[in-house]
Amino acid sequence: MNNSRPLHVALIGAGPAGIYAADILSKSGLDVSIDLFERLPAPFGLVRYGVAPDHPRIKQIILALHKVLQRGDVRLIGNVEVGRDTTIDQLREHYDAVIFSTGADRDAPLDLPGSDLPGVFGGADFVSWYDGHPDVPRTWPLEAEQVAVLGVGNVALDVARILAKHPRDLLPTEIPENVLRGLEASPVSEVHVFGRRGPAQAKFTPLELRELGQVPDVDVVVYDEDFQFDEGSEDAMRSSNQTKQVVKTLVDWTLKEPEDLTGSRRIHLHFLHRPVEILGDGRVEALRTERTELTGDGGVRGTGEFVETPVQAVYRAVGYFSSPVPGVPFDEVRGVIPNLEGRVIDPEGASIPGLYATGWVKRGPVGLIGSTKSDARQTIGHVVADAEAGELVSGAVRAGRAETAGGDALLAELDAAGVRYTTWQGWELLDTFERDLGGAWEGEPVRERIKVVDRETMTAISRGEQHEGRLY
Repeated sequence: MNNSRPLHVALIGAGPAGIYAADILSKSGLDVSIDLFERLPAPFGLVRYGVAPDHPRIKQIILALHKVLQRGDVRLIGNVEVGRDTTIDQLREHYDAVIFSTGADRDAPLDLPGSDLPGVFGGADFVSWYDGHPDVPRTWPLEAEQVAVLGVGNVALDVARILAKHPRDLLPTEIPENVLRGLEASPVSEVHVFGRRGPAQAKFTPLELRELGQVPDVDVVVYDEDFQFDEGSEDAMRSSNQTKQVVKTLVDWTLKEPEDLTGSRRIHLHFLHRPVEILGDGRVEALRTERTELTGDGGVRGTGEFVETPVQAVYRAVGYFSSPVPGVPFDEVRGVIPNLEGRVIDPEGASIPGLYATGWVKRGPVGLIGSTKSDARQTIGHVVADAEAGELVSGAVRAGRAETAGGDALLAELDAAGVRYTTWQGWELLDTFERDLGGAWEGEPVRERIKVVDRETMTAISRGEQHEGRLY
C-alpha cells in the first residue's frame, strides 16, 4: 500500500454487519477513508426493517450503531443501490477495497405442494410490510381467521405475535399508520405455528418465547402429545442453557387448565408436525401435516399419521435468503456470496483481489449480533493484511488516475447522474421528523415515533427538499 494516501474502502449495506465492519476497520490502525453505502434512504438495515416494532429492547441496538455513524469518521451514502445507481466496476475504479454487507432480505425457498395458492406468504415479506419497508406494497391481505406459520424460530414467533396481537397494544411502538389500519381490520382469531421436530429442537430464544406468553388477551396453547424427548433432546438441554429455558417455558404451558385460557385470540404451538401440503381449491383452505417422531439423535421420521388443520393463510418462516449483487459471484443454492473467511472467490475458487463479504451474505442467516461482530473481525483482519501487503489498489490508481480515487469522485458521478443520495445529516432530519410525528399523536398511549414509509417522502425529508408529507 502507498502510505502517502489513505486506503479507500466502500462498504455495501448499512445494517449491523456493515456498521460493525466499518467500526472495526476505522480502529484498525490503517490510514483509511470509509464510505458506507445503503440502498434505502435510511440506515440500520434489518434492525429497522426486520425486527418487530414491539421489540424495543432489540431495537436498542440502533443506539450503538448510531454512535458509530455519529462520530463522523465513516461517511454514510444512502439511497444508492449497486446495479441501479452505480456498478461494481465504478466502485472498483474508485475504491481500493469493496466489502459486501448486504444481509439477507428475502424468504428462503420452501418446496411444498400448494405453496403457489393465493393466501401463501413469505414471512420475510410480511415482516417488511409491518416494519414499513419503503419497497413493499402498502396494504396486506389480512382476511384469514385461522392462520398457519411454518417454522420455529424467532421470525415465526414475530409473525405469529403480530398477527394475533391486538393493534391497540402496538400503539406505543413506531408502527406505521398504514400497518396499524391494516391490522385493525384483520379478523384473525387462531394462529397455528408448526415445527417438524420436538420442543428441544426449537430455535426460539427464551426471551422471545416468554414474551409470547405475555401478550394481552392472547393465549398460548401447547399439546401434551407434542412433548417427546430423546437422547439428542437431553443432550441439547444439557449443553445449552437457552434450550433448557425454552423447554421449561413450554413445559410450564402444558400445565395450564382449560379455565386458564380466557383470551379472545390464541396462538397454538405444534411440534412434531411436518408440513406436507397446503390444501385448497383456488385458495388456501387447510394445511396437511404428518406426525413425526424423534429418532434418538434429535432428528425425526414420519409416522404415516396425517393431520389437516383448517386455515385460510399460510406464512413461511423457515429462514432468510440473500439476494445477488449484480456483477458479484453468488451461490444460488446457499444464498451467499462465495468466500473464504470473507475474501470473495470466483467460480474456480480463487480470491478476487479487493472484494470481501461480511455478515449474513457471507455466512448465511444464522447467529445473532455476537456472530456478526466476529464475522466482521475476521473479514477486516484479511482486509488489513491485504492492505499491508500492498495488494489493494483501486482501478484509478492502477491506471495512473490517482486524482479520481476515492468516494468524492464517485459522488460527483452520482450527482451528474441525478442520483438523490442521502447522508448521515439526512438521517438526523428524518429521525427528528418521525419523532415529531409521534409527539404530535393525540391520545393515549404516548407514541415515541411514527415511521415514515413512503420512499419519496423519506428521501425528500433527508435531503431537506420540499415534500407533500405523504407518510405511506
